[in-house]
Amino acid sequence: MNNEYFHAESLIYCYSLVLGFFFAKMKFLEIKLPYPAIHCAVSAGLLATCLLILAVVILPDHREPPLPPVATDDGHGGGNLSCNIFQGEWVPDPGTPRYTTEICPVIHGHYDCARYGRPDLGFVRWRWRPAGCELPRLDAARFLRAARGRSMAFVGDSLARNQMHSLVCLLARAERPSPWTNATRHAYRFGRHGFTVASFWSPFLVRAVEADPDGPKGSGASLWNLHLDEPDAGWAARAGEFDYVVVSAGSWAGSNSRFFRPSVFHERGRLVGCNGCLAPNVTDLTLRYPLRKAFRTALRAAAVAGLPGRGARTTVVVRTLSPSHYENGTWNEDGDCARTRPLARGGWEMNAVEKEMYAIQAEEFAAAGREGKDARMLLLDATEAMALRPDAHPSKYRLWQPDRFNVSRDCLHWCLPGAMDACNDMLIHMLLH
Repeated sequence: MNNEYFHAESLIYCYSLVLGFFFAKMKFLEIKLPYPAIHCAVSAGLLATCLLILAVVILPDHREPPLPPVATDDGHGGGNLSCNIFQGEWVPDPGTPRYTTEICPVIHGHYDCARYGRPDLGFVRWRWRPAGCELPRLDAARFLRAARGRSMAFVGDSLARNQMHSLVCLLARAERPSPWTNATRHAYRFGRHGFTVASFWSPFLVRAVEADPDGPKGSGASLWNLHLDEPDAGWAARAGEFDYVVVSAGSWAGSNSRFFRPSVFHERGRLVGCNGCLAPNVTDLTLRYPLRKAFRTALRAAAVAGLPGRGARTTVVVRTLSPSHYENGTWNEDGDCARTRPLARGGWEMNAVEKEMYAIQAEEFAAAGREGKDARMLLLDATEAMALRPDAHPSKYRLWQPDRFNVSRDCLHWCLPGAMDACNDMLIHMLLH
C-alpha cells in the first residue's frame, strides 16, 4: 500500500476514535467511521494508542535539537566562510548588564567590579560585532536544551576559571546552578537540564612539583620542577568524562605568568634545562621552550582523552591568550588599566612574548589537529577582541587579599559581567553551528 495513503488513512481513523471518545460513556464503544458501512468496537487501550499517535504526529516538537557536529571549515571553528567571528570591533550596546550578583551566585570577588566600587558601568555596555555579520548573544535556554545531559570542562589557570564563571553566570539566567567542588576542580550543575560545567586548576597544564618554596638563593620566588612531557593528571585523567574540554592559554605570556617563575624542566625523566634556576651546569632555556612543550603535551592529552575506546568523543576547544593591559608601569609596580572605553581595531600592540605565545598556540593547535584525526578540535581565537578591551579589567575594584596576593591593580583578569562574556558568545556559537 502507498505509504502516504496509509498515513492519511491512519490519521482519519484516529481522528474518528478521538471524536468518539468525547461522546462515549461505555468501556467498549461503537463508533461510526467516515467510510460507508464500517463499524467497529474499540477498546480503551486502542483509543489511548491512537491518542499517542496523534500527539507524536501532529503536535509540534518543542525540544531543542541536540548540538550538531561542529564544522571546522575555516580551521578555526569560527562559523561559515563568509564571516570570521574573531575579527571585528566593539560597538555600543546601551542595554542593561547581562546578569548581576543576584542572578548569578558565582561571581568571585576578584571579578565583581561593581560590588567593589567601580564608579562607572560603561564597560558592560559594549558588544562584539564581527566584520560583515552579527555574533548572537548566548541564548541560555536554547543552549541548555541543546546540551541536555552533556558536560564541559575548563582547564588552566585563573583565567580559565574566569571564563567558566562567565559561562555559569550567562546560563544562570535560564536555571540557577548548584555548586560542587573538591580540591582540584570547581563544578556547577544545571540539574533540570543535566548539564555540568567544571574547571580544573592547572596553571602549568603539565605535572608540576614545587621543589623549593624559598626559590633560588632565597629569592622568595618558589622553584618548580616541570615535567614537560607529562600532562597534569589532575585534569588529564578526567578529561575523557567531558563532552567539551576548553584549554585556556591563560596568562602564560604575561609578565606575572607562572612560567616566569624559576623552573627546572624534565622530559622522559631527565633534566633538560631550566629558567631562572641559577643552578651551575644547567642550561638556561628561553621561555619559548617550556611554553611550546607544555602546550603541546596538554593538547595531545586533551585530544586523546576522547578517542574511540576511551568513551564518548570529546571536542577540544583552545582559547587563545588574552593580553594584559598594564600601562605606565609593570604588574608589580605602578602599572594600571584606567581606560574607560574599548580601543579601535589595531589600537593595542601586544608585547614580544605575547606575540610569540600566540604564534606557538596557533602552530601547536594546527599540529595537534593534523595528528589527531579522530579528535574534534576548535580554535577560539579571542585574542584580537580581548586586546581591544583595556577598560574591562578589575584594576583596583576587586577583592584584594594582600596577605595572599601582591597585585593591587589587576589588569589581567576580566570584570563580570563584561568582555569575557563575548568569549562565551563565541564558544557557544561555535558549538551550535
